Formats: sequence, C-alpha cells, structure tokens
Amino acid sequence: MGVSLYYAATRATPLTDAELAAVDAIVTRWNDTAPYPDDEEGLHLYPADGAVLNGSTKLPFELDRTVPSLVHWQAAVTELRRALPDARWRVTIDDGDVPWTEEHGYLNPALADLDLVALLGEDPTT
Repeated sequence: MGVSLYYAATRATPLTDAELAAVDAIVTRWNDTAPYPDDEEGLHLYPADGAVLNGSTKLPFELDRTVPSLVHWQAAVTELRRALPDARWRVTIDDGDVPWTEEHGYLNPALADLDLVALLGEDPTT
C-alpha cells in the first residue's frame, strides 16, 4: 500500500489564462525532472468542485525512493502555491496536513538533508 500527496487550491475567481500557463509550465517542468520517472505518476491535476487547482501524486512504495520523491513533489507544490498566492491551499499526505512556512514552503528541511537521503541508501550525487 502506498501513500499519496494531495493538493488543492480554492478561491472565488477562476484561474486567469496567465495563471493557467504558469501552472502548466510548472507541472511540465517538475514532471520532466521527477527522480524516478518510470515509477511515479507525477503531478496529476484533475477538476474538483470549488477548487481552482486540485491534484495528487502517488509516492513510490520503496522507502529509499519515498523521501527523495517527497522532497521533489513538495518543492513542486510549493512552486504552484507561490504561483497562486491568493488561493487558499490544503496539502496533505494521505489524511495528514503538510505544514507550510514562508521560508521553506512545504519542504521539510530535514527531509532535504543530503545526509538523510544518503542514510536511506540514495546516492546524493545523482
């Protein structure tokens, strides 16, 4: 059984054409640079009532791939949030809220630590 990162942004007004283009560019760039492109679904956006942006990303099942993937996708969602700063955001890993800070976004700096990634068996130089 795997876990997923879920993200949704709501606001009273729909996305503008410029915002849609920005979101598309962000999604494409982060999906194209996924750490494990053959094993991940990437940023997957889908329509939802009341949301201007709604999506999910299933994380790899293998622990040594989960942390690098989580770091990557949380950075991607951070960029999406910063592109739509006036929206109300909710980001969760399954049912647990992912905290937001202005300094780090959704990224937990401890997870991005190369020593932790190396400890989990991932080569930090790749």
